[in-house]
Amino acid sequence: MINSIKYFEENSISIFEKIETEFMKDPTKMAELVRGVTDEVHKLGLEIIKECLEDTDKLIYDSVVRKKHWYVEHHDAKQLISSLGTVNFKKTLYVDKETGKDGVYLLDRVMGMEEHERFTEDAVANLLEEAVQTSYRKGGEAASLEDDVSKQAVMKKIHALEFPADTECDEKKKAVDYLYIEADEDHLSKQFNEKKGDLEKNDNGFKNNCLIAKMVVVHEGLEPESIIHEGQEDEHKSKRWKLKEPHYFCRVCSGKENEAFWDEIYGYLNNHYDLSRIKKIYLNADGGSWITAGAERINGVTYVLDEFHLQKYITRLTSHMLDSTDDARKEICDAIRNDDREEFKAVTERLKDALKNPETGEKRINESRDYILNNWMSARVRLKHDEGVIGSSTEGHVYHVLSRRMSTQAMGWSVVGASKMCQLRAYYLNGGDMLELVRYQEKELPAAAGAEKDILTASAIIKSEKNRNEKIGKYVDAITHSVMPEIEKGQWYKGLMGQLSW
Repeated sequence: MINSIKYFEENSISIFEKIETEFMKDPTKMAELVRGVTDEVHKLGLEIIKECLEDTDKLIYDSVVRKKHWYVEHHDAKQLISSLGTVNFKKTLYVDKETGKDGVYLLDRVMGMEEHERFTEDAVANLLEEAVQTSYRKGGEAASLEDDVSKQAVMKKIHALEFPADTECDEKKKAVDYLYIEADEDHLSKQFNEKKGDLEKNDNGFKNNCLIAKMVVVHEGLEPESIIHEGQEDEHKSKRWKLKEPHYFCRVCSGKENEAFWDEIYGYLNNHYDLSRIKKIYLNADGGSWITAGAERINGVTYVLDEFHLQKYITRLTSHMLDSTDDARKEICDAIRNDDREEFKAVTERLKDALKNPETGEKRINESRDYILNNWMSARVRLKHDEGVIGSSTEGHVYHVLSRRMSTQAMGWSVVGASKMCQLRAYYLNGGDMLELVRYQEKELPAAAGAEKDILTASAIIKSEKNRNEKIGKYVDAITHSVMPEIEKGQWYKGLMGQLSW
C-alpha cells in the first residue's frame, strides 16, 4: 500500500481540500462536491487495487519456492476490467525450469483466474445481474463504472455458464398439505440451428425458427402480497396475491433432456418436502405433451387443466351464441363437471346449428371440442374445485419469467444462448447470488510439473508483510493535513448567513 499512501498524500489530500474550499465558498454547489469526491475516491480505489495486484506479484517474484522451480521470462503491462474500472498494472511471466515450455502468469494461478481472463469476478457478476434482466448490451454497460463491455463478450460469458445442481437435502423437510406445480412454455425466435443461414423454410415460405423455452414453478399455494396486521386499515393495502415459496425451473430441452428436466424437479421436491405427508400435488398446465409426459415421472400428481386455456376453448365453442352464450357455457361446464362426455358431445353438436358460417365455424368447434376431450379429466378437476385446487397463473408467470426478457421484443436466439438464459432466469428468480455463480465457474488450474511447487508459503508472506508494514509506518507518520483553519470557515459561513433572509 506504500504507493497508494504516497498517492493519497501527494494528490488526494490537496484535491479534497480544493473541493472542500470550493464548496465552502458556495454551499449551493452540492453536486460539484459529491462528484469531485467521487471522482477522486474512484481514482484512489484503482490505485489501491493496482498496488495490491503488483504487491502480490512481487511476493511471488521474491518467493524462494518460485525461484527454485520457475525463472522470469519478462514483465508485462496488463489491464483488468473491474466493477470500479480498468486497472492498469504489471505482472510477471514465468517459465517452468523443468519443461522450459509455456509461459505462465503465476499471479493468475494465485488469484484462481483463467489464462487471459480480462474481467474480475465482480465485473462478471455485475454484467450477469443486468443481462439476465434486460439485454446483453446493458449487461456490458453495467459491468464496470467507467468501461463498456461488448455484447459479444457478455454473450460468451453467458454461453459458457455452468449451473450448480440443487442436490442439497434439508435436514428437516417441510410438511405441507398441498404442493402446486405450474408448467407452460414460451415460443422464441431461433437465429439458426448450427450456423447462420441453415434454417429451412416451410411450404408457406416462412422460416422454421420456433424455439420452445419450458418453465415449471413449484410453490405452496397463494398468500397476500401485503400482510395486514390486526388493527391496521386495509383500504390502502394491496389486494393482490403472490405465490408462496416459489421455485423456478427453466430449460430449452427435448427427448431425454426433457426426462432429466422433470427428474430434477422431482429431486427438488424430494429434497425439500416430506412427500409422505402431502395430501396432493396439483399440476396446473395447458395439456402440452412434454408436460403430461413429465407428470408421469412424479408419483401422486393430479393434473389440473390451466384455467386460462379451459376458458379459452369454452369461449371458442360458444362465441357465436350471442344472448345464449351464458346458457351454452353452463351446459358445457355441467357436462364436464358431471363427467358426461356424451352430453358434452351433444351440446357441441347443437352449437353447430347456430353457426352463421358453418365452413369456418365447424372447424373451430371441432378443434375446441377435441382439446377438451383430450384433457377431460384435468378439465373436470378444474371445474369441480376439489379440496386444495386453486386458481392457476401460468400465463402470467411465463410472461414474467421468460417472455418479458426473451420474446416480447424482436430478438433472436441461438439454441445455446436461449438455454443458458432460461437457466440464468431461473437462477436469478430463485434468489441465486451472481458472484457465487461466477465463482462456481472456476476450474481447478493444473499444477505444472508437480504439486510441490507451492508458489507462496505462510512464512514467506509473514516475513514480507512485516518488512512492508515497517515501510508503510514511515509513510503513515509522514502524512500531514493542512486543513483550513476553523476561523476561515467561520468567516465564510458568517458571510453566507448574512445573505439569508429569516
